[in-house]
Formats: sequence, structure tokens, C-alpha cells
Amino acid sequence: MPTARELAREATGPLNGVRILDMTAVVFGAYATQMLGDLGADVIKVEFPGGRRGGGGDTMRWTGHGQPGGPEDMGPIFLTINRNKRSVMLDLREAGAKAALVKLIKTSDVFACSVRYDGLKRLGLDYEAVRAIKSDIVYVHGAGYGAAGPYSGEPAYDDLIQSASGLADLSSRVDGDPTPRLIPTLVADKVSGLFMSQAILAALYHRRNTGEGQFVEVPMMECVTSFTLGEHFYGHVYEPPTGPWGYTRVTNPLRKPYATKDGHIGLLPYTDRQWDQFFEIAGWGETFAQDPRFNEHRARAAHVRELFALVEEVALTRTTQEWLDLLKPLEIPVVKMNRLDDLIDDPHLVAVDFFERYDHPEVGTYVGMKPPIRYAASPANVRRHPPRLGEHTEEILAELGVEIG
Repeated sequence: MPTARELAREATGPLNGVRILDMTAVVFGAYATQMLGDLGADVIKVEFPGGRRGGGGDTMRWTGHGQPGGPEDMGPIFLTINRNKRSVMLDLREAGAKAALVKLIKTSDVFACSVRYDGLKRLGLDYEAVRAIKSDIVYVHGAGYGAAGPYSGEPAYDDLIQSASGLADLSSRVDGDPTPRLIPTLVADKVSGLFMSQAILAALYHRRNTGEGQFVEVPMMECVTSFTLGEHFYGHVYEPPTGPWGYTRVTNPLRKPYATKDGHIGLLPYTDRQWDQFFEIAGWGETFAQDPRFNEHRARAAHVRELFALVEEVALTRTTQEWLDLLKPLEIPVVKMNRLDDLIDDPHLVAVDFFERYDHPEVGTYVGMKPPIRYAASPANVRRHPPRLGEHTEEILAELGVEIG
């Protein structure tokens, strides 16, 4: 791991000059606004004091184990998805705080929120109220379910959306075990966050062209169902259906990293030529080429389980490095499988400086991931550590010319 990296001094991304008032939390919204902060936006994270329990602010501040002796409000997930933001803590029960928020709205281009919409109405922060303060505001609401449906307003977390969107059914279609299972990553939150960042950018582009702000709803249920069915609609795209739900190559239980003599590889010959070459190396070239189950794409798709069973058998005959040395010169898709522990030292990620060390004045040393997309003319960068709770309250209030209490 290289020495600690210095923070950039100024934004170089294309959103430099855009201000996002960020009333999101947890993962869905925070993931979205960090991406926009990386692209240069001034993201102001509005947080609230705690109630009877908890320390207030974003729940993710208090999740996981921080550095021994370090601040308790800087949990590991919060650190990972909240850089390039400033935190202002406002107690909206106080008149001065509400006045400060109004001024903040007046200076913002985007109002991003993931509070339930009824709660926003109670706070006087629904779209009509915010538009009355800033007529061209881009108002983006991250919801659990679209407002037109019967689930509108119901609580939504990753576990619930995976359960409702069909994601939790996919594992059963792989192994035949009818027990539904959640995918062990916050895929619903992060996919919805990607949709939210896209929505904000599209609405900003519309405003640049027309001068018009708008209300944008980003419903998790619809976003994740769309994501899931991108390939898994499969035979049910047609009326009447021509086959099952689920892309059969992907729901094949033998689709997995394959064991070698000393590890595992990800392996997927794809074209006719690549399959011929792979089985030629295995010593089965002539037999494979003449087998009607495997000699062209449509036939392989129909017999994908038998095909991948052969791949599993062949993979065990050589070491991981031997497979890499044999297949890469032929441009047959292959990769060494990484465990999570391997990622820090992966040669590719090391070469592109993917992991970056930072020294936070209070947290100490932590490791971040650099913005993954490379822009030749307008690069994303990291300018701010993830903020302590309310760290920038005085700074932001001073910019607004507001005093509270």
C-alpha cells in the first residue's frame, strides 16, 4: 500500500459549481451523492440530532467498529460512501435551523432526499414547498416504491427490496432449494444509488437546456426489478412465454469459479473458436467439435449444464498459473479468482492505484477506493475526508450569513 495520499485542493470534475443539498442517509442516497461529489459537486449533508437513542446523524456513522480510541461517529461503511461531503447538523424543531435550511435551499441546485415523502410533507419540505423557495430546483426523491402504487410510503430497506423484487428467488433457481435467500451485498441499495445519480445528472442536463427544474422519483422497487429482469425476464418476455424465468446460463449451478489444482479461476470461453481451442488444450478437441450439443452457440445454450460440467472436470487438470499461461495468449477469457483478502494485492488494482491510503486528523489512517471511472478532460477527485457529524455547521452557516441560537 502506498504512502498516504494528500487530498486534492479543488474540484476538477464536471459538476464543479453544482451544489447538492443532501438529505439522504444509510447507503442508497449516500452512495449516489458521493459519486456526484467525486465529480466535483459541493455536497452538503444535512444531518439531525439524535433522539432518545443513538448519537444522531446518518445511521451508518454508528455501524461497525471504528479505530480503537477514535471517534465513534466514523464507522467503516460511513467512511467508504461519504467522502467529498460537508456535514451540517440542523435541529429543524428550531426556527433558526429552519431559516438556515431555507437559505441553503436557495443556494442549491439539487435537493436530494430519501426520507419518506409523508415525513417530508410534515417538515414542510415536499416538492411544492421547496420549489416555492427555489423555482428551478432539481428535487430528487429516493423512495421505496413509486407513488402511484399500493406500496407507496411503506418502509423499504435492502432486505425488503431484495425480497420484493425477485432477487431473493434467484438462488432457488440455481440450486433447486426453495428457500429464498438474500444476496450478501447491499445490491438493492447500491443499484438504486446508481439510478439516483443518473437521475440527478439527467435532470441537471434538462435544466441546463431549458432552465426548468423538476420533481424526480427514484423508487427502489422499480429500479431493482428492472435491474433483476434485465436478463432474467428471459422466456417470459414473450406472450405466451417461450421458456422459463431466468437466463439459463446464469442460473446454471455449475456457473462458478472453477477449482484448479491449487486454487480457482473464473473462466468463460464464449465464441465457437474459443470453445474449440479450450477443448483442444484439454485433449478433447475432435470429440467436442463433432458433438451436436456443443458445436454452435444455440446448442451450447440448450446444454449449458452439461457443458459447464465438462469445464469443471477440465479445470482440475492444471494449476491456476498454467491455465493463465495457456489461455491468455489465445484471448480466452480467464482470470485468477480473488478472495476478498487478495484484492489489496491484486496486480491490476495495484497498478491502477485503486486503493488509496489517507490520514484523517481524528480517525487516523484509513483506506479508500479511488473513483473508478477515468475522465481524460474532467477527472473525478477526492477533496474531503468523510465528515464528522456536524463538522461544517459553523462554516456553512457563516457562508449563508446565518446565526442559530
